[in-house]
Amino acid sequence: MNFILFDGEFRNQLLPFTYTRPVADIRIGILTIREKWNKHLNSNCSIITESYLQNKFSMQSAGENILINAAVLPDENLLSAIKNLSLKEKLLKDNIVIAAGYDGSVSDAESVLENIKLLSPVEYKQELNLVDHIWKIFQNNHSEIENDFNLLTANKKSASISDSNKVIGSGKVFLEEGAKVECSIINVENGPVYIGKDAEVMEGCLIRGPFALCNNATLKMGAKIYGATTIGPHCKVGGEVNNSVMFGYSNKAHDGFLGNSVIGEWCNLGADSNNSNLKNNYSNVKVWSFQNNEYVNTGLQFCGLFMGDHSKASINTMFNTGTVVGVCCNIFGDSFPPKYVPSFSWGGAHGFDTFDLTKAKEMAERVMSRRKIAFNKEDDAIFSHLFK
Repeated sequence: MNFILFDGEFRNQLLPFTYTRPVADIRIGILTIREKWNKHLNSNCSIITESYLQNKFSMQSAGENILINAAVLPDENLLSAIKNLSLKEKLLKDNIVIAAGYDGSVSDAESVLENIKLLSPVEYKQELNLVDHIWKIFQNNHSEIENDFNLLTANKKSASISDSNKVIGSGKVFLEEGAKVECSIINVENGPVYIGKDAEVMEGCLIRGPFALCNNATLKMGAKIYGATTIGPHCKVGGEVNNSVMFGYSNKAHDGFLGNSVIGEWCNLGADSNNSNLKNNYSNVKVWSFQNNEYVNTGLQFCGLFMGDHSKASINTMFNTGTVVGVCCNIFGDSFPPKYVPSFSWGGAHGFDTFDLTKAKEMAERVMSRRKIAFNKEDDAIFSHLFK
């Protein structure tokens, strides 16, 4: 059977992160959603997404397909229900399409949704783990680190951890091949700690699980990490971090606080940048909704910063609770910037100009080339589309 992950009805509620990626490539826990499904299904799931993204994120169709809503996280009950689905059925929970059969070639997202309407409904009666809002990424990160940890380490032996470290608690620490950890204190009483391939924890770090440091990422000297936190591939992180997710290739290399936050790829937070994650009056935090075109109540007391891909903040930048920053922004200056910063904004609390598209592309090309990754024609086309 051929499996295809589709964006579904929650795509706009997951902006700004889904401006530059399909829902399936959101990282939560240790893995991206696509990587979770690949491992659970022992398959290589392809993607059907917005037309301007499709050239970068390829889709492979077959004669018989199972379509899966990428906002849904896999578990054993759900896997069983999906595998029992026929090509003439769709799996539903509270009118949310979880999965659907598709007999014939898949062409585009619009035709997929029309075809799904014609299928016979099958009600899913188990609990559903859903990423339907941006804050669900850090909110569900604890359970997803634990789930991914078990998935990745099953029947595997950890690399040895140096005697220079102090491990507290009876939980698990797992080091992949090439991982380095020295002179650090690791507390696994509340969850596991996973150190990816060729990742490094420098001297003097304080870590409380659950925590994931993905491949080739670096935790800099003296960092203080509270769970549940994920540092994605090739990130560099220092200072204090609490219950946050960084997707990959982003840096918060110096002191400063990041809490209850989600940071996309190719972002940079300058030295001593901080975000608030709790309002002074302890009321629930509101964030900007691209779906509703207004601020919406998260229902959370603790909620920090959401930053889209390729955005940067200068040294000593201060972010208010529930700040949402779009794609390719450059934020600088004193005082707090607005709680919503549109994509391609250049400035800060005293106002914004539009980030010139040519200069934005040049910046992205320079940043990516430092990691030996090309800013290719597909990236160029995505930038142009988003700018318009």
